[in-house]
Amino acid sequence: MNQLFMLRALELSRNALPHCIPNPPVGCVLVRDGNVVAEGFTQAIGGNHAEVEAFNAYRGSLENVTVYVTLEPCSFVGRTPACASMLVTSGIKNVVVAMLDPDPRNSGKGISILRQAGIHVYVGLCHEQVAEFLTPYLGKS
Repeated sequence: MNQLFMLRALELSRNALPHCIPNPPVGCVLVRDGNVVAEGFTQAIGGNHAEVEAFNAYRGSLENVTVYVTLEPCSFVGRTPACASMLVTSGIKNVVVAMLDPDPRNSGKGISILRQAGIHVYVGLCHEQVAEFLTPYLGKS
């Protein structure tokens, strides 16, 4: 795990504003062999979430790819499919999440879906920096 990758995801999340509202501005990077290989951020309402954007930008094997995402992947289908399910079907093995989603529709469920599928999940990298930025936007969707 590397804080620089999560801080890059945080930087990307700022690009989601203001168009993503009422969804939270989330950033995601895919890292392979110590290099960022794809990036994404939440699109305008009804558009892709950060994880889907990053996966759509990546071509190649997902072996040894780690996902860094600022907010817990969503576990429910709303205007878009559930990102946690997409990560499971992708075959990814490692996900690093800065903070849990306080939305009661998700709150820990996304992490559970990933872990039940055998994905190694680490929660809390750069939590303070991400929470300071994201908290004002949570609970509005």
